Amino acid sequence: MLGFVRTDDQALVSCLGDPQRTVAAYQELLRRGAGALDAIRAGLDDPRAAVREGCCRLLDHLVDSDSMDRLIAMADDPDAGVRIAAFHALACDRCKGDTCAPGADRVLDPALRHLAGDPDPAVRARAAELVGRFAHTDPRAAAALEAAHGGDPSPAVRKKAGWYAPGGTIHRRTAPRPG
Repeated sequence: MLGFVRTDDQALVSCLGDPQRTVAAYQELLRRGAGALDAIRAGLDDPRAAVREGCCRLLDHLVDSDSMDRLIAMADDPDAGVRIAAFHALACDRCKGDTCAPGADRVLDPALRHLAGDPDPAVRARAAELVGRFAHTDPRAAAALEAAHGGDPSPAVRKKAGWYAPGGTIHRRTAPRPG
């Protein structure tokens, strides 16, 4: 079918770690949807970072309440690419169907921690997006974004944090409407 010897969900998840097969495996798992979630969740424990990252990217589209805690835990993965994919999945509402994004009580603390101290600037930038979701409702989020905007060593992180910080373009655009 896809040029794979085996096409069960677990085999497809394993193929996420093969540069020659990752795109086809990802697309097939995405097509299989909720039926592949058990294998995708199991892939979060794979020793290969590429598989864990691919599973986080799939959960961006397929996340359900049973997967959310696992996805939140991936924000502390040792691989920066996995952390980036996890933060994107946690911050992005566009890719999700009916699943609500997790609230501040579940994701703000890890996002604040990574915004302030992750060694990878791309992870800090993704964490800023997640922290930015709460800048209107949690003073810790607003303060962390202002601190990153003023003092992060990466110009890209300073710029992104500035968009989400109070007064920034995204902060203004996402402000609650009086009503």
